[in-house]
Amino acid sequence: MATCLLYRQIPARIPRFYRVELAMNLFSEVSVLREWGVAGRNGQSVINNYANLRDASKAADQYRNRALKRGYARA
Repeated sequence: MATCLLYRQIPARIPRFYRVELAMNLFSEVSVLREWGVAGRNGQSVINNYANLRDASKAADQYRNRALKRGYARA
């Protein structure tokens, strides 16, 4: 459905990424996938399921806003 990809580049450090994605799953729920790590490598991921799109989009916005406050920027 929707994906937000953010990067953080700090001088003299390895660039990092943070991704938030909304998707429907097979059980008529909305999943929020979060993935983060070092750019160019496999990262860690977490999937949270929500009963409706409203709750999932609020959660995704909170995760995105938290990453933006930590210094990530849109690609």
